[in-house]
Amino acid sequence: MEHHTSLILSFLRDIGISYSLEEIEGETFLPGLKLRTGTLIIDRGKLLYPGDILHEAGHLACMPPDIRKNMSDNLPGGDLHDGGELMAIAWSYAACIYLNIDAKVVFHEHGYKNGSDAIIENFKASRFIAVPLLQWLGMTYDEKQAQIHELPPYPAMQKWLCTERPG
Repeated sequence: MEHHTSLILSFLRDIGISYSLEEIEGETFLPGLKLRTGTLIIDRGKLLYPGDILHEAGHLACMPPDIRKNMSDNLPGGDLHDGGELMAIAWSYAACIYLNIDAKVVFHEHGYKNGSDAIIENFKASRFIAVPLLQWLGMTYDEKQAQIHELPPYPAMQKWLCTERPG
């Protein structure tokens, strides 16, 4: 667990996701994790699954900077954040591939409403979710656009952070 946590934290630092290691009081949606004004707060003593760090970081990474900086606590419902859930899943899978860690680290048996195996199976079969949304944000390309741009397609990422609000 410690190896995965250290690898993930190094990756977040490299790509510019703000995080802070500190104690968290009270209950949180995912044990040992919460968002505070665009920073991922991580309580290593309460963290159960290091892959959850990647998923929560995906929520931050896939939002434009003006939204990211205000993200705190549990995320509100609505189209943007509902789409953000799908993007966080796709983003964290791409991060697993990039970091060369087993997708089960993120998509563990205690998450995703017992759908982890189905998510992994779909990704391994190149049945990707949310790639059009990530492409819209300029973060990756589907097969067709990757060929046009002569770049590798998803799960390769062109950018790990959304840098502007799409028009």
